[in-house]
Amino acid sequence: MRLVLLGPPGAGKGTQAAKLSAHLSVPRISTGDILRHSVAEGTELGKKAKAYMDSGKLVPDELVIAMTERRLKEKDAKKGFILDGFPRTIAQAEALSKLTDLDAAVNLFLEPEELIKRNTGRRVCPKDDTVYHILMNPPKKAGVCDKCGTPLVIRADDREDVVRKRIETYEKQTAPLIKYYRDRGLLKEVYATGLIEEIFLRTIEALKT
Repeated sequence: MRLVLLGPPGAGKGTQAAKLSAHLSVPRISTGDILRHSVAEGTELGKKAKAYMDSGKLVPDELVIAMTERRLKEKDAKKGFILDGFPRTIAQAEALSKLTDLDAAVNLFLEPEELIKRNTGRRVCPKDDTVYHILMNPPKKAGVCDKCGTPLVIRADDREDVVRKRIETYEKQTAPLIKYYRDRGLLKEVYATGLIEEIFLRTIEALKT
């Protein structure tokens, strides 16, 4: 199955993508993770992307499209994939349509103020990218990754001022994708409030329709 996950920052795309990846036995492809690793490693792409990411702005289309194209050509993506964080603009969606067909675009939606709470409470393992939340999905030991024991961190783009900027950017540039995929009969709407497992079950049901 070839899926795109849509939704504003903090809607739970990464968490649901990981669960769907295990359920469907296809890779989760996260452009965000790839970009963050590039920044940490100081690659040419990372240096170009860092300024955009730190300010909550979107990385330019040409960088993201080229990176995604390379990833979709890898062996594990031949039988399907879950795209988390791409496309984010109509131009990216058009470029993606030339690279591959899709089975569905899942839109995770919820209220803006809940998005603020979700983002500012998020904690991430810098070693394996496992995502936690201090209220909804806390680690067993506060501040430490369950899997590897690495101290958790708050991403620079999870500060409240940056979060609000990211949501504003999303509304202007990314929300039009909802109409784009609805017009093509690919959109599946999922209300993303509640427990992680509840949202996951709603998503599976939506994909059956």
